[in-house]
Amino acid sequence: MRSTTITIHPDALTHNLQVIKNKLQPTTKVLAMVKANAYGHGIEAALPALSAADGFGVACMSEAMAVANALMVAKPVILIEGVFSQAEWQLAIEKDFGCVVHHNQQLNWALQNQPQATALCRTIWLKYNTGMSRLGFDDTTIIDAAKALSDAGYRLILTSHFACADDKTHPLNAVQIDKFNAALAQIRKFAPNTQASLCNSAGVFNFDTVHYDWVRAGIALYGSKPTAQHQASELGLKPAMTVSAQIMAIHELTKGQSVGYAALWTASNDCRIAVVSIGYGDGYPRVIADAHVGIIDKNNQLQHCPIVGRVAMDMLMVDISNIEAELGATVILWGTSPHIDEIAARAGTIGYELMCRLTTRPTRQIKTINESL
Repeated sequence: MRSTTITIHPDALTHNLQVIKNKLQPTTKVLAMVKANAYGHGIEAALPALSAADGFGVACMSEAMAVANALMVAKPVILIEGVFSQAEWQLAIEKDFGCVVHHNQQLNWALQNQPQATALCRTIWLKYNTGMSRLGFDDTTIIDAAKALSDAGYRLILTSHFACADDKTHPLNAVQIDKFNAALAQIRKFAPNTQASLCNSAGVFNFDTVHYDWVRAGIALYGSKPTAQHQASELGLKPAMTVSAQIMAIHELTKGQSVGYAALWTASNDCRIAVVSIGYGDGYPRVIADAHVGIIDKNNQLQHCPIVGRVAMDMLMVDISNIEAELGATVILWGTSPHIDEIAARAGTIGYELMCRLTTRPTRQIKTINESL
């Protein structure tokens, strides 16, 4: 049987959540972002491991429904892009999902059809565009929107999104913080209990003075680096996903022979090539350069070997000339080593994309990070 496997490590998710909580004041709550099927890790695997989170963030109604159905204990579920229609707003009221409001149409739906005073969706996450310039009310409309909601009896959480929080030194960070604080102070003059949420994963680690009432933790939960200055391991984060396959064939090549589509790689010496049962049909990036894999050798030791030639839909090739490896040996595409961030950098992308682009073809399993594959 073709053995290409995605292994999820719930203990790593729990560990990473605790690392984040340790950075916060006791009063700051964590909204665990589980959109895009928990960043490709799977809702069913992620939710129990993240049970210590104070709520869960999703992008859309279908995700909110899936999370609500999978939760063992009731926790807030927040639609971070808000609703996309008046019917969805009514459904959010019925299901008691929290909602972001980031434009006038959503504002009007909330004002025209109000939930019960004690309902979760009676708290609006009001989005302020402080510099990302994607979603949110601008400088000229944010206060009026807040006033209208407050006057209608809504509780408010002012929220915004850093554009450059991964780079601690970027000047836009200070601009966004200043604008956010100014608007928050103004809103609290007529709605003194207004809460605030500015920090994503990068903000958690780079800007500890603006954690406010809620942080929205995403990529750090899954063990990928949230900041440009530090690797994930330097922040105490553990990878929550291991992608593995097996050696399906071994060939001897002589000097001058090429391997793979377009003959992109030619052997400079006689060598041994392993064919590995994974490709872009499983979600491994086709566009990758100078990357390596980890192979468990005959002595049960992890050895690093370079990928050679072009990644195909179903397989890739690795030079194993310098190690002793057998047919069927386990190959680590990413996990603890190599780390997903290393592979992402070699593919010119980020760990987020690699997690989310995995297909349904590989077998999925759940194991602790210390269990053998």
